[in-house]
Amino acid sequence: MQDFKSFSEKLKEFVPKDFESLALEIFKFQAIQNPIYNKYLNALGVIPSDINKVENIPFLPIRFFKDHPVVSSDLDNFEAFFSSSGTTGMITSKHYYWSEKWYLDHSLRLFEREYGSIEDFHVLALLPAYLERKGSSLVAMADHFIKKSQSVHSGFYLYNQEDLMQKLQVLRSDKRKVLLLGVTFALLDLADSGRDFEEMENLIVMETGGMKGRRKEMIREEVHDRLKQFFRLDAIHSEYGMTELMSQAYSKGEGKYNMPATMRVMIRDINDPFAWSGRSQGGINIIDLANFHSCAFIETQDLGRIGKDGMLEVLGRIDNSEIRGCNLLVQ
Repeated sequence: MQDFKSFSEKLKEFVPKDFESLALEIFKFQAIQNPIYNKYLNALGVIPSDINKVENIPFLPIRFFKDHPVVSSDLDNFEAFFSSSGTTGMITSKHYYWSEKWYLDHSLRLFEREYGSIEDFHVLALLPAYLERKGSSLVAMADHFIKKSQSVHSGFYLYNQEDLMQKLQVLRSDKRKVLLLGVTFALLDLADSGRDFEEMENLIVMETGGMKGRRKEMIREEVHDRLKQFFRLDAIHSEYGMTELMSQAYSKGEGKYNMPATMRVMIRDINDPFAWSGRSQGGINIIDLANFHSCAFIETQDLGRIGKDGMLEVLGRIDNSEIRGCNLLVQ
């Protein structure tokens, strides 16, 4: 637990130039203290003391979160876990956390570094399905944002579209900005409801992914075009996060994500998970330093591309991979 507190304090004062040294420090710690990661490294024949570059760190396949407690301490030192959504019969991921308060404070710091103070917003969270189950990290984050906004207008919405539309009408000319944070299928349901929506200059619509088998698969451009048309906006914002990560990345349009200081994306060859791609496109490996309590080096099943501007585009899922419940949107 002392190591967790030490890492958490370092991340509060974290600056990007420290990324590699802190990543290597966390790797050395987890290679010993995380039983699952330790066994994985042993199976690969990796000697942790030989690793002196971030590029040489092995990434743990995300599937391990479905089958094992991925923790870097005794399980008794963890408060609880977040669980992923999933269709009936699907094995869901569990991400144990040592401090929910730290996760919530960290998530708010990342948001405010991109968008400014949460108190400048009314937060309307349209998260059906996620609200109907326990253990969602997205719901926990949204609830924290709602409370920290200190707005009587902030709140959750399930399937009550009429109430949401009335609230947006009330806030149309408010001096605060309005953040409509919504799961993708629910935003599309609203857009296809046949209602009219007047232009609203203080509105930001942010989709979080999540089709959950509710609608036919659509590419990101189709989804964003439909939402831009309905809400009369020039851009749709997006949040990229998952149960297995403590950090989130944000896009302010065109599906291009600006990675926070605590995260780094590395693109791997989809045919060889232990080789880096020679192109800008491939499988997404993520280092999330905020995962110091679990595993900070995650091999996801997402496809991505790094642009010349250094921003990440998420292109979809790797063929034959299990669909992740919290992001069934095919990019």
